[in-house]
Amino acid sequence: MRYTGPKFKLCRREWINLFWTAKYNVKKRRKLPGQHGNGMTRLSEYGKLLRNKQVLKRIYQMSEKQFKRFVTQVALKYSKNAGIDYDKSVKIILERRLDTVLYRSGMANTIMQARQMITHGHFLLNGIKHNIPSYLVKKGDVIELREKLKNSPLYEQENKNIKALSYIKTNLADKKIEVIDLPRADEIEVPADVLKVIEFYARA
Repeated sequence: MRYTGPKFKLCRREWINLFWTAKYNVKKRRKLPGQHGNGMTRLSEYGKLLRNKQVLKRIYQMSEKQFKRFVTQVALKYSKNAGIDYDKSVKIILERRLDTVLYRSGMANTIMQARQMITHGHFLLNGIKHNIPSYLVKKGDVIELREKLKNSPLYEQENKNIKALSYIKTNLADKKIEVIDLPRADEIEVPADVLKVIEFYARA
């Protein structure tokens, strides 16, 4: 199941701002969550693999079952078909998710908010109402806010902390996103070692 508890607790557990907003600034509270949070522990090799997997899974806010399928099946197949490194394929597949693209566009403040916007049917995909956050976008896809929602206060502001990416073209005035290319692995920065994530599942 997808985690629905306190998000700041997850950030404190990993000592990383997993959701890229000031609300989850771990510098405010460095102690790990739990009764023994003040104690520092040295991670085993397996522990390091696990922590990297947890960080990446939590950044994209996916359930364990879904994340494992994306890494071990979808990304592996894409890696073989496209002839690219497995770790790069994992990054590309995660960034092709519709909720991630919506977040990267600046229309949503977090991936959680982007997912909620999509599941509530706020957006059209190539002119058709769409509510599946895990859809993998393709080159040429157009995502656009439904006309009746364009004056909603929810969409009056944009996330200015998002840096522009080469593979999406965003028109925030018209609330429209065009996928002009597939994500580039070298543009995707995540605070986790993707090779360790792959190794974690290879050990399982």
